[in-house]
Amino acid sequence: MGSTADKASGLANEAVGNIKQGVGKAVGNDRLQAEGAAQELKGEAQQTVGDAKAAVKRGADNLSDAAHRKL
Repeated sequence: MGSTADKASGLANEAVGNIKQGVGKAVGNDRLQAEGAAQELKGEAQQTVGDAKAAVKRGADNLSDAAHRKL
């Protein structure tokens, strides 16, 4: 998965997790609240992975550009 896809999936998981937590709290369902919290954390992790992939790609692109300028 590319960095943009990771970020999008992460954002979606975070949003769904927040909704699950809210619904679970509203109806008094502790399990649903816990599932929501876990899904929110998963989304945050996916976004972090996407950010890291983007940073690595930028670094590689900069290195490649610098190498080409020296040739």
